[in-house]
Amino acid sequence: MRFSLDILPDAIADVTEAAHWYERQRNGLGTEFAQEVNAAIDSLGRKALIFRVRFRRKGVRWLYPPRFPYRICYYVEGHTVHVFAVIHAARHDRQWTKRL
Repeated sequence: MRFSLDILPDAIADVTEAAHWYERQRNGLGTEFAQEVNAAIDSLGRKALIFRVRFRRKGVRWLYPPRFPYRICYYVEGHTVHVFAVIHAARHDRQWTKRL
């Protein structure tokens, strides 16, 4: 089954903000971060249901992109994957739960 992707504006803003931070740390690292996150999000179109439900009340799941300690938070509704947050893995859950 193939899912369509709905990337919400807050998630796009999260990626942009983190990419800018990484770019300030080392030239080109922000681009690498954005590419890794985008590839991980694209993979959800094929394998969204293989990741464990972490927040049962809303059906929230997440995955970690390779190399970077970020969670891509999403839920599946019908045939659509809704990506609503991309947050640092060390951040408290209330950072993404308030977006639901």
